[in-house]
Amino acid sequence: MSTPPPLRQQSSNGFWAFLRVFGRGLNVVRLVIINLVFFGFLFLLLLLCVGISAGSHVNEIREDSVLVLRPQGRLVEQFSVNPLQRALSKLSRNQPTEVQLRDLTGAIDAAAKDSRITRIVLIPDELQSGGFAALSEVGAALDRFRAAGKPVLVWGAELDQYQYFLAAHADRILLDPQGGLMITGLSNYRLFYKDLLDKLGVNVYLFRVGQYKSAAEPFILNHASPESKEADSYWMGGLWDGYINQIAKLRKLDPAVVRADIDGLPDRIMTAQGNLAKLAVDEHLVDGLATREELINMLRSQGVPAGKDGHSFRQVSMDRYTASMSNRNNVLGSGVTVVVAEGEITSGDQPAGSIGGESTAALIRAAREDDRTKALVLRVNSPGGEVYAAEEIRREVEQTRKAGIPVVVSMGDVAASGGYWISMNADKIFAEPDTITGSIGIFGMYYTIPNTLSKIGITSDGVGTGPLAGAFDISRPLDPKIQQVMQSIINKGYRDFVGGVALARGKNYDAIDTIAQGRVWTGDQAVQRGLVDQLGGLNAAVDEAADLAKLGKDYSVRYQEQPTGTLERFFVSLSQNAMVDGLQSYGLRLPSWVAQLPAMAPELQMLSTAHVGQPNVYSYCFCSPH
Repeated sequence: MSTPPPLRQQSSNGFWAFLRVFGRGLNVVRLVIINLVFFGFLFLLLLLCVGISAGSHVNEIREDSVLVLRPQGRLVEQFSVNPLQRALSKLSRNQPTEVQLRDLTGAIDAAAKDSRITRIVLIPDELQSGGFAALSEVGAALDRFRAAGKPVLVWGAELDQYQYFLAAHADRILLDPQGGLMITGLSNYRLFYKDLLDKLGVNVYLFRVGQYKSAAEPFILNHASPESKEADSYWMGGLWDGYINQIAKLRKLDPAVVRADIDGLPDRIMTAQGNLAKLAVDEHLVDGLATREELINMLRSQGVPAGKDGHSFRQVSMDRYTASMSNRNNVLGSGVTVVVAEGEITSGDQPAGSIGGESTAALIRAAREDDRTKALVLRVNSPGGEVYAAEEIRREVEQTRKAGIPVVVSMGDVAASGGYWISMNADKIFAEPDTITGSIGIFGMYYTIPNTLSKIGITSDGVGTGPLAGAFDISRPLDPKIQQVMQSIINKGYRDFVGGVALARGKNYDAIDTIAQGRVWTGDQAVQRGLVDQLGGLNAAVDEAADLAKLGKDYSVRYQEQPTGTLERFFVSLSQNAMVDGLQSYGLRLPSWVAQLPAMAPELQMLSTAHVGQPNVYSYCFCSPH
């Protein structure tokens, strides 16, 4: 009979057996990771090869084609959605969230000179706009297209007043018989929080200069102030007058009749028995009613060939057309550089599609230091934000001018408050008539919660080494002397703002102070008051910059963008060219959830900032619920 091995030997054998099992498991995990990386890379490579092949086929634009513009999402100056999300959204057939203004106008202008494109069909139902100035840029491009002898046709189902503002530039507007058009006017209603804050025991201290600087009023009032209503009525009235006059001019109608029809819309809808489409025809705002099939038949009857499948009509989408012309622009030569400043102004380094004091200043500086830049255009679409961040950007504009490079500002939908701060030192400022600008004022806000704490039985007490020690502890009331200090600081900021504008615009302080006070103006009103030099869009600003730099007629226009990595550039090209259309034409469709992968895997975004060759230590919580 054999005897069992000693207990220690069994334990030792068990330990080594565990190590062997652990080693095999580790090896399996290693192989899985290697295979995932390998096949992931192989998939991307295959996607690229198939996409290039398919894209080259799809990119072929035949004669007698119709450019179909169906912009979907927000109209923006610069994408804020990253390239990977844009590419995956397209491949998974998710609706795009943003349309870049320069892509839309660029496609229209290129098509005006392209003999293969005979006309444009615009379907604006899903375009979202934050203002009229950017729409005016697109409308001007449509006018240039029509001036080339090519017609523009608009077809839609449900049009709002912003979409109609663009549609009015067409030769012909058709509505679906079951659709409609609603023009309701402009409004500016806000929520006010004072009563809620009072109930919570929160004390809000507002420090401001400017009779009309009303941005923070919701925290100290439970209604709009008379000054706020007066100022809002003035600039909104100017916008609305411009809207009605523009619509009337484009549609060859009497402005008074258009205004009366809009004001009497409720009664007119009841008279029309709720038929909004027929009412729009009766009021000559649209030219007729047509279903999608009737639209196709109409185009076919006008000589547009059938599509490649023998149905519909020969057409090219904006994405495909933009891809076909993506390499035509000369960005290597000397010329005008455009820097986009869009969004709220915040400190630090911010991603594309937003304004950072450091990042936007760095873009201007990089443009200035590039030998290709002979003139700079700063495209501003911003309601303002942090004062110091705006000052960082303004200083770079000033340094660019001192370097002998002319700077022209082109204002978009909004260039107010901090948006005007970063604009004021340009050689010239351009705005659309319906740009919202001005609001030269400044405010600060602070809150304390001693009353909130007392409601739940908590008090604060102690000592400090001086009058300022603990002065900004929100658990204590704000000392009146500190309030005076804060107001003094805000007063100084206002004097800096008004004084800077006065110096830049060649006026005295009092003249600017009179039209400042936080008051908002339209672009047209701002020209009358000397805050803006000239009315015009981005193209006019670029032309002026080129003239100031004495570039003649042969110069390039390029955009100064934030630097991107190799992988990001791949996804930029994937999202912007015809590869996506080509892949879709071969039947490749990714599930809709794939577009959400970047949000589902934030670790990958975190790793994009990792430093190579050294430990990367994170204290982070990926715990946001979805």
